[in-house]
Order: sequence, then C-alpha cells, then structure tokens
Amino acid sequence: MWSRVVSVMAVAIFACMVSVWPGQAGTPMPHDGQQAQSLAPMLEKAMPAVVSISVRGDVPEAQKLLLADPVLRRFLGMPEVKSPADSRFQVAGSGVIVDAAKGYVLTSSHILEAADEITVVLGDGRRLAAETIGIDTPTDLALLQVRGTGLVQIRSGNSDALRVGDYVVSIGNPYGLAQTVTSGIVSATGRMGILGQGYESFIQTDAAISPGSSGGALLNLDGELVGLNAAFVDDADRKVGIGFAIPINLAKEVMRQLIAHGGVRRGELGISLQDLSSDLVRVMRLAVGNGALVTQVRKNSAGNKAGLKAGDVITAINDNPMRNASELTNFLGLQFGENTLRLEINRGGKSLSLSRGRRSTHRHQPMTWGRMS
Repeated sequence: MWSRVVSVMAVAIFACMVSVWPGQAGTPMPHDGQQAQSLAPMLEKAMPAVVSISVRGDVPEAQKLLLADPVLRRFLGMPEVKSPADSRFQVAGSGVIVDAAKGYVLTSSHILEAADEITVVLGDGRRLAAETIGIDTPTDLALLQVRGTGLVQIRSGNSDALRVGDYVVSIGNPYGLAQTVTSGIVSATGRMGILGQGYESFIQTDAAISPGSSGGALLNLDGELVGLNAAFVDDADRKVGIGFAIPINLAKEVMRQLIAHGGVRRGELGISLQDLSSDLVRVMRLAVGNGALVTQVRKNSAGNKAGLKAGDVITAINDNPMRNASELTNFLGLQFGENTLRLEINRGGKSLSLSRGRRSTHRHQPMTWGRMS
C-alpha cells in the first residue's frame, strides 16, 4: 500500500514540476485555452534590434598594479597577464537600436567606462564602429550612434502602464551568449535604493538578467520595449535571481537630452535636507512623522523663490509621498529642468502647497556602480 502511495506522490510532484517548467523562475507563460502561446513571432521582429556591445580600453594607472596580482585575477575570473604593462581590457554588454534611421543605440553607461573603442555587433554578425553621443552615469544610461544599412529598431512601449504581474521578456547577451531570451513577470515597479548610488526607479522582474545582459531589452508581450536591463541580485550559486531594468519612459527623456545637449540637465531646488527622526519630531514638535526636513535654503534658488524655509517638512511632490530625504533626492534627480514641481509641505503644524519651476543646469560627477549585469 505504501509503495502505491509513494508512486502517486511522485507522479503528482513530477506533474507540478512540468506545469511550471515553461516559465522563468516558476512563472508559467499565458495560455490560450489548452494551447500555449509561442513568443517566437514577436521575438523574430524584436531580436534584430538587440545588439552586442564590445568595448576595449586601457585599465586606469591606479588599477594596473592591483590587477597584475595573479591571485586577484583568478578570483575575479580574469585571464593571466605577463606584466602590469599588459593593461588592455575588453568587456561585453548589450544594447538596443531605438532609431534605425539615425543609428541610435541605447545601452548601459557602466560598460563604457574607460572605453576608447566601442563596437556594435548586429544579430547578423556585422560589426559597426560606434560613436558616443552622450553618457548619463547617474541613471546608468548611454547613447551610441552607428552607421549602417538594414538596421532594425524596436518599438517603444509605455513603462508607466506596467503593472505588477504583467509578463515580460528579456533579451541580451549574458556571458557572451548572443541573443539569449528569458521570461518572467513584473515583480515590482519604482524600486529605489537598490544599488545605493545614482538615481533609481527600477522595474523589478524575475526574468533572468545576468552579466553581459546590461543594456539589453525588456519587452512586453506585444514586443514593445518597456525597459533596459540594468542589474541583478542573486545568491552565491546564481540559482535564484532578481533582475532590474530602467523604465523606457525615463530612458527616452535621458536620450532626448543627450541628443540635444550631450548630457542631462537636471534641476535642483537649492536646498539641504535631513531625514526625520523621532527625536527631531519630538524636539521640533512636528505634526508629521514622514517627510524630509529642510535644513537650509540657498539664496536666489528655486526653492527660495518658491517660498521654502528652513524647518519646513516636505511631505509630497506632485502628489507622490516623500518618506525621507533620500527618497526626495532620488525623485528630484529623475525630474528634468523643464518640469514644474508641486510641493506639499508642513510648516508649524499647517499643511501648505508650493509650486515652482526649477533651475536646470545641475551636472553630476561620474559615480561608481555596484553589482551591475
């Protein structure tokens, strides 16, 4: 009797395993009745627009001696070198052709660091020299331009319309394996504080994103580009991963500014901020527990002209609640100079609304990113 029970259990477990196999990370793809839909027709149109980015350059002087250490190089999985003078490096990433007529390719800025030679490899094997139009390190985005015929661009979607649970597909070149497709769902949107640097509003997905996938495409099931692969978090054995992508709506605004100015012009309010603590709330007798405390307002700044004062607590911007100073700073960094902000503040226990356009000449220094794909 027990042998029959065990056999039934084994069959049931195997059936459960088979039922989730088609999806990435246990996510089954949508079905039409009993017939599973194929992503092949959509991918056949989208994949030619996803390219491989090959980058060569010189290792900075400060890193040459460090990278000459054979033990460190083995630990990092890097090839052996004969001497510190052998300092050329080569990395690979992914990119997406977003304008075939002009040859514009969006990719991740971190793969271009210290590059002096950038090559875009098309799906048909052609290799095209690429020119850098602009780089925006805080959002990890870069725009390249290539000259070639027969380029295929990808259709752009609306990342603001994404919902948790929507199916998505990632295309990239992980570990140098060109034109690799993985699938999953949108796990969350608006993720911040993941890498702790730059400005973040990531799409989180369980579609596999691995080293080499950076700059690749995140698509909806209509084959529209909704995000650019950016980073991943996984365990030591790389068995369970959480991927992040930059929303295409943000990428398009960065791209527009890179084309127009060669860089991104961000506004700033001209204020200093501090997180609220329970002690601050008690000592200052504040009427709110969440928000960012204004500690300084610079003269003639946009914040000064809008009427902000030291001691104000900013609780929301454009109807988006602000829980702390970091969240507010991140939100401002993802706005652009032409925008007008509507601030909700608490001053002396009273709620007020302020509205003011922002100055737009703030430039950011390059940052060092954490675990990027």
